Amino acid sequence: MRLSELLDGIDGITLVAGDPATEILDVQLDTRLVGPGSLFCALRGALSDGHDFVVDAIDRGAACVMTERVATSELGTAAEIRVAPGRARLVTGALASKIVGDPSKDLFVVGITGTNGKTTVAHMVETILSAGGYDASVIGTLTGVRTTPSAPELQRRLAGLRDHARSDERPGAVAMEVSSHALDQERVASVAFDVAVFTNLTEDHLDYHGTMDAYFDAKARLFEVGRARQAVIWRESTPGVELAERRSDAVMVGWDTASAVEITPEGSRFTWRQESVYLPLLGSVNVINALLSLEVGVLAGIEPRTAARALASIVQIPGRMERVATTPAGAAVLIDYAHTPDALEQLLRQAREFVQPDGKVVVVFGCGGERDRAKRPLMGAVAVRYSDDVIITTDNPRSEDPSAITAEIKSGIVGFDAVHDIPDRAEAIARALLLAGDGDVVVIAGKGHETTQAFADRVVEFDDRTVVRSILGGAA
Repeated sequence: MRLSELLDGIDGITLVAGDPATEILDVQLDTRLVGPGSLFCALRGALSDGHDFVVDAIDRGAACVMTERVATSELGTAAEIRVAPGRARLVTGALASKIVGDPSKDLFVVGITGTNGKTTVAHMVETILSAGGYDASVIGTLTGVRTTPSAPELQRRLAGLRDHARSDERPGAVAMEVSSHALDQERVASVAFDVAVFTNLTEDHLDYHGTMDAYFDAKARLFEVGRARQAVIWRESTPGVELAERRSDAVMVGWDTASAVEITPEGSRFTWRQESVYLPLLGSVNVINALLSLEVGVLAGIEPRTAARALASIVQIPGRMERVATTPAGAAVLIDYAHTPDALEQLLRQAREFVQPDGKVVVVFGCGGERDRAKRPLMGAVAVRYSDDVIITTDNPRSEDPSAITAEIKSGIVGFDAVHDIPDRAEAIARALLLAGDGDVVVIAGKGHETTQAFADRVVEFDDRTVVRSILGGAA
């Protein structure tokens, strides 16, 4: 696409150097991906400034660079476009979308946001949309390094999904997890959302957003009328009620949209829109996720009966209340990604419902380094409130001292003696498996689907599920 054609209709861009007839092949943020014909967007981030890499991009063959200020006089034959400060991310999204033909306009796009539940809802929505005849996919935590990719990567993936659907001669759809970081950083700028879904909002990411109000406002951007055509909101929380006031046309979902709810260690059954629903995933929280997903199906034009039946076939979502084994002593072992106080509370309360009357809940967890420190004592308080034995261990400490993280977790624990501090995560899991007996439940929280553990100087292979099965051997 010629540069002049790419820029046409996108506000706030000035061509300050170069030929408007320059051919542009792709849009990139990472100089490692830049090649001949690339348009390199120099964005300023928290840790680095893309303007410092403009010369590198040109050396790699960039045909054009986008800047907010003068970056270099060494343009060579490359063109330069300039945007006003503060608009670079919005413009990047628009350029990234246009270069691949604005793919979201040809897909049924569902954006899911909230502190917890995004991954599960995304996979439930994919299952329902597929049953309804869509060529449906997921973009989220389990499909890439970031929950929501950068704008250029996201638009390329959407284009791939559009092209696949066309070749399959089916309507295309995508269920996309949308993080608060992505909304704040405009990674989903120029994505045309058909439905926005809100799950919940609890404390997390305050190291980035600063306050819960700022965190909420970032999430709420997805529900702006110009960004999402329709909305589905879980209303049984204060943030849900507040969001509903901003989006009065939203489909509001609560416990009263289900009846005859039965939750067992094997799954759940309930009635929705006069249809019987069987859900093989565990826990009441997954009933909530299912109710949100089912309403998305209706908005996508799928018959309630088709949507309801689809959930019976959903496969276990890795690391989401995943039952991975039973110990020789008869204890169930659950793996979950819960890494916020609310998510851990919901997980442990559900585990409590599964234990025998005289049984106990044993939990293994830690907190990630270089992340919201304020939640650490809250996690400790939740763990002792809902568990009988608590084992604190490492999560992904990154550059932080693991013992310092543990100390902050313990600062929220008062008057509870059954706390074990075992830094080695494999040893902590082994101890938990030994502590649990018949009818008990072992909960291993925090890492879920992850297959590595990050320390200051290394990243090692580590999968909670694999470790459990290795410890138990044939008993798993």
